[in-house]
Amino acid sequence: MERDELAAWLRLLETPQVGRESARKLLAAFGSAQSVIDASVGARREVVALGPALALATAPDTLAALIAATAEWLAADADETRAVVTLGDPLYPAALLNIADPPLLLYLQGRVELLQAPSVAIVGSRNPTHQGTDNAHAFAAHLSRAGWPVVSGMALGIDGAAHEGALEGSAGTVAVVGTGLDRVYPRRHLDLAHRITRQGLMVSEYSLGTPALPPNFPLRNRIIAGLARGTLVVEAALQSGSLITARLASEAGREVFAIPGSIHSPQSRGCHALIKRGAKLVENAQDILEELQPGIAPAAAPAEPTRNTDPLLQALGYEPVSLDALGARTGWSATELNTRLLELELGGQVARLPGQLFQRIGHS
Repeated sequence: MERDELAAWLRLLETPQVGRESARKLLAAFGSAQSVIDASVGARREVVALGPALALATAPDTLAALIAATAEWLAADADETRAVVTLGDPLYPAALLNIADPPLLLYLQGRVELLQAPSVAIVGSRNPTHQGTDNAHAFAAHLSRAGWPVVSGMALGIDGAAHEGALEGSAGTVAVVGTGLDRVYPRRHLDLAHRITRQGLMVSEYSLGTPALPPNFPLRNRIIAGLARGTLVVEAALQSGSLITARLASEAGREVFAIPGSIHSPQSRGCHALIKRGAKLVENAQDILEELQPGIAPAAAPAEPTRNTDPLLQALGYEPVSLDALGARTGWSATELNTRLLELELGGQVARLPGQLFQRIGHS
């Protein structure tokens, strides 16, 4: 993109009082960002309200610095692709054209070709159970190895586990973030963000320097849902933002998948609500592939693991359980239980949960 064109787009999108709806109407009427800026106030007033029509007559005080910073960012690293893609550009993802509110401009960093690839979104709780984290990682790794990039929002919890798993496969991952691409939020994911820029793709509709503002994250969910052929919810409470993503995916005509869990776990209730409303219950990644790729033969199933006969693991089951309940099931003393639980915890087979609860991890 030429600097003058970039300047016109940034002026249109970063001018106060000009929201996404007004910008879209102006672009439809005038054909390009530069034509919108060049039009008279009266001509713009025929398309939008007086406020945005007048606001565009004067460039924001911060515009020159933003243009310079964006141009510098685009040219900063010759070893990695950075781009700004606008609605109508050949690189703009066709999948987003079918959503209700397609972003007008996207900042990209990394493997830009992933923007056009058929993908699956994986979303869920920021405070998942250990089993939820393992599931997100395993599903994402399987999908990526099968050639499906995994889209998520780089939040803590399920999102981060999904990105990590997807990086283990060749298809990679797409992180749609709610800040400018020159910032990483949460900071705990700084290393993950750097790996995604090398092996996957970072995407944002927010200009450089945009901090982590609460309203931006629900908005970025529409891009996550819009990019993907289907959205998998791994764990979610009833009020989770992941359910917003699932709803947006359904409204866009995409598939919605959910992993069931314990009826006693708050983190499973959102998934159960989705299943009641028609989401497909999935138990493994192959269930998703069969839905999105009908007629494709399933991958060879792994050998059936030897049944674990550890009596404490059998007593634990796969739902959170208290020490008292384990004592009742096994007849063991609290001392014996604590000793053996610590061994299993150190061995990665048991997780210690808040409230003095324990949960078996995986299906060992």
